[in-house]
Amino acid sequence: MKDEKKAPKLRFKGFTDDWEQVKYGEIFQRRSKMGVSTPALPSVEYDDINPGMGTLNKEPKSKGTSKRGIHFNPGDVLFGKLRPYLKNWLFACFEGVAVGDFWVLTSSKIDHGFTYSLIQAPEFQYIANLSSGSKMPRSDWGLVSNARTFIPTNLSEQKSISSVLFGLDTAITLHEEKKRQLERLKSALLQKMFADKSGYPAVRFKGFDDIWDQEKLNSLVRLHRGLTYSPNNVQDSGIRILRSSNILDGQFVMTDDDIFVKSSVVNIPTVKDGDILITAANGSIKLVGKHAIISGISENTAVSGGFMLVGSSRIPDFVNSLFDTSWYQRFIRKYVTGGNGSIGNLKKNDLDKQYVKVPTTSEQERIGEFFREIDQLIINNQIKHEKLLELKKFLLQNMFI
Repeated sequence: MKDEKKAPKLRFKGFTDDWEQVKYGEIFQRRSKMGVSTPALPSVEYDDINPGMGTLNKEPKSKGTSKRGIHFNPGDVLFGKLRPYLKNWLFACFEGVAVGDFWVLTSSKIDHGFTYSLIQAPEFQYIANLSSGSKMPRSDWGLVSNARTFIPTNLSEQKSISSVLFGLDTAITLHEEKKRQLERLKSALLQKMFADKSGYPAVRFKGFDDIWDQEKLNSLVRLHRGLTYSPNNVQDSGIRILRSSNILDGQFVMTDDDIFVKSSVVNIPTVKDGDILITAANGSIKLVGKHAIISGISENTAVSGGFMLVGSSRIPDFVNSLFDTSWYQRFIRKYVTGGNGSIGNLKKNDLDKQYVKVPTTSEQERIGEFFREIDQLIINNQIKHEKLLELKKFLLQNMFI
């Protein structure tokens, strides 16, 4: 019977040979030749790499300064040895200079693409993270180079593995970029589709041309503070308490960390789908004001916690979008108290008395619907992105020994 340790759990059809056990130092060589960056020989630094993604966040040739580092060639692998848990790695598609704490890895014994895949595999990551130093941990080449791993001896199998992982990386990057583009589009439209001091937005849907009226915010949304409770009221089931952790990237989520209280202590109305949940107080002042529309909640099953506000509106999508505009950001900066170690606090009365520009009900509905659709596109793209990341993690765990 074949020794399971000499073959990965997941393998391409047609490959049956045992994998060979080798030391990393036998298959990886570290480049040491130094060079100075020029416009034709760009530099790559830690801050240029998107951690864990293996992509660059800026055009290397756009830098104007010359820096000294390790010379690398196309096909080499840059591995950030400083704080290796940050996963600063890059497959070089161009010639350049690696500035900072990088290993520049190459190999004459295995496929270059497989080298890049292998340094992402769990076994290499485990060894690389057995680092020295506490404040500035670095991977130990002496430890890594003498550690053993298994590799396929068949070059075609190496290339098949790296090919599928490179393909996944491309798909992950595309979805990440699409999400950024949607977020930039939303930000631009929020600036254009809400009225300025003139009472007219720069961009509007066909058929709407009335001036926007000025109204108090409490005419659009009714706000109330959440439930104050004691630790003695907490139990394993009952009425769910919604907190700041139930708002993630502008979306409402229910988590395994949600807490519950006895129904007998609840003396405020329960929330319902369509209500707007707002963080009104938090130890991190940056989180105060974040908001999301509640969805997926059964009736009479949840209330907001004491550090939260809940808003009820006839057109919640419009109000929630209004809270994404520059007006709301200015309000938060001006009215939220706290900082310097104290809890940031947003007062209900301060928000209630704010004046905002408001269109007709039908235009509110159209704007709210439009931004809800954009938000859904962003969510759908994020879900696909997360599934691709999960798939890559699964493949890295199962396509290597």
